[in-house]
Amino acid sequence: MAVKKFEDLLVWQKSQNFAVLIYQQFSHLRDYAFKDQILRASVSISNNIAEGFDRKTNPDFIRFLYFAIGSNSEVRSMLYLSIRLNHVDEANANDLIEKSNEISKMLFGLIQSIK
Repeated sequence: MAVKKFEDLLVWQKSQNFAVLIYQQFSHLRDYAFKDQILRASVSISNNIAEGFDRKTNPDFIRFLYFAIGSNSEVRSMLYLSIRLNHVDEANANDLIEKSNEISKMLFGLIQSIK
């Protein structure tokens, strides 16, 4: 199947689902600065994929995929911190970390396929 729009990309779909899970996990958190940062970073993953795709050049797309990787890494780092701050239980955080790692692998694979 040819990818005609960013919505066709499995990594974009998984990134959207991941952002929803992050929102659900942290929606009741009273540490508003932490919550705002992790929510914004989680949304940036799929948004960077979309923006890069619609730039219509491979170098731009790759650049935005690297931005998506950076946002994903930021979320993952904050998930580790959320355990230490007792914002989330370790099992839930580890499940989200695993999903984040899967997204990273997919992003790196997509970059390699474009190069």
